[in-house]
Amino acid sequence: MSDLKKMYKTIQEDPFPGDLRISLGGQEMVFEKRTWTIDGQVRGLRYGENPDQPAALYEMTSGGLNVGGVAFRGQGQGLVSALSEENMLQAGKHPGKINLTDVDNGLNVLQYLSARPAAVILKHNNPCGAAWSDRGLAEALRRAFMADRIAAFGGAIVCNRPVDRAAAEVIGSAYFEVVAAPEFEPGALDLLKKSKNLRILRIPGIESLDRLCAEPFLELKSLMDGGLIAQFSFRNRIRSADDFLPARAEKDGDVFTARGPTRREAEDLVFAWAVEAGVSSNSVLFAKDGATTAIGTGEQDRVGCVDLAVTKALTKYADLLAFERHRLSIYELRLRAVEDKALARDLAEIEDQAREDRGGLPGSVAVSDGFFPFRDGVDLCIAQGVTAIAQPGGSIRDFEVIQAVNQASPQVAMVFTGQRSFRH
Repeated sequence: MSDLKKMYKTIQEDPFPGDLRISLGGQEMVFEKRTWTIDGQVRGLRYGENPDQPAALYEMTSGGLNVGGVAFRGQGQGLVSALSEENMLQAGKHPGKINLTDVDNGLNVLQYLSARPAAVILKHNNPCGAAWSDRGLAEALRRAFMADRIAAFGGAIVCNRPVDRAAAEVIGSAYFEVVAAPEFEPGALDLLKKSKNLRILRIPGIESLDRLCAEPFLELKSLMDGGLIAQFSFRNRIRSADDFLPARAEKDGDVFTARGPTRREAEDLVFAWAVEAGVSSNSVLFAKDGATTAIGTGEQDRVGCVDLAVTKALTKYADLLAFERHRLSIYELRLRAVEDKALARDLAEIEDQAREDRGGLPGSVAVSDGFFPFRDGVDLCIAQGVTAIAQPGGSIRDFEVIQAVNQASPQVAMVFTGQRSFRH
C-alpha cells in the first residue's frame, strides 16, 4: 500500500519541449513551458490528470490572435500560466494539472463577479459552492463552504479579494489543498501557513478580471484521433439584470409571457448565471441571497439535472444539521445510528427536518445552462419553492414552460438569457 501512495507524490519525467508555437492563418502565438524551483528541484507540472500522465504548462510569451475582427487575450495577461516561485507563497510540492485547472475554472467564474467580495470552492473542475457578499470575503467564504461542506473537503478555493485574517480563519477551519487570491495580509498568511500541505497562490491578475472578461481566448479541444477543434471561449452576456430577456413565446396565435423577477431575484439570477459558466453541462443550479444552495452537474437529461440538485440539497442540508448537533457528517451519523438507538432517533429527526425544509431550497432561484425541452424540470423546480428561473429559451415548448411558472402559486418569475452555457 505504501508503494501505491508514492505514485501521488512522484514527479513524472517531463518529455515536453521548452516552447510551443501555434500558427493559425499566418498568425503565430509563442508559448514557453513554465517550471519552478521547489526544494531544489527544477520541474514543471508534477503530472497530468492522473499520476501516469506526463503534462506541461505553457504561458503565452509573444504573438497574438485576431479572428473575425475579434482580438483574443494575448501575452502579458497570464494568470495561472504566469505563476512564478514568488507567487507560490507556500508550494508544498510541484503542482499537478488538476490543482491548476481547478484554480483556472474558479477564475473563469470570478471574472463575472467582480462587483463584490466573492469566493468559489472547486473539486474536479466544478464548483462545490460559491458566494459573494457585501459583508466581506470571510462571509462569502463561509457561505460557499456551507453550501456543500462534504464536497469542499480537499478542494481549491479561489477568492477575488485579498485574504484577511477573518477569511484565513474560515479557510483554516477545514482541509483544503489550494487557496488562490490576489493578495494575502501578513496575519492571514501566517495563519494559513500552519497547514503545511496547503498550496497558497498569489495571483495579482485577479484584480484585473473585470477587464479581461470582455476578451475571448482560444479554446482547443484535442480529439482522440489527434485532431483539434478550435473555438472562441464562452463570453457571458448577462452582466446585469438589464441583460435578461423577457420570457415570451407564441403558440397558435396566443402569446405567453412570464412574470419578471424582483430586484432580489434578479441579483441572485445574475450571480447564479455567472457560476453556471463554470459548471459541466448539462447542469442546473439553485442560489439564494448570493450563495449557491444546490448544483446539479453533468447529467444527460434536463429534468435529471434538477432531480440531482434536489437530492444533493437534501443530503447537504441533513449533513449540516448532523454536524451542528453531533460534529459528525450525515454519513458518519448513519453508520453509528445502526447500533445506537438514540442516534437513530436523532437521525430520523434530522432527515425528516431536511425533507420538511426541502433541503433549504425554498426562496432560491434556479438557472439552467440549456433550455427546458419539457415543463417537467420547471415543475420540479417549482415544487422546491423556487421563486424565479433563468434559462436560455428557444425550445419549441417555451410556451408550456411559461405556462408552468404562470400556473404556480405564488407565480414564479422567468427570464431568458438568450445564450446557452454548455461546458463540455
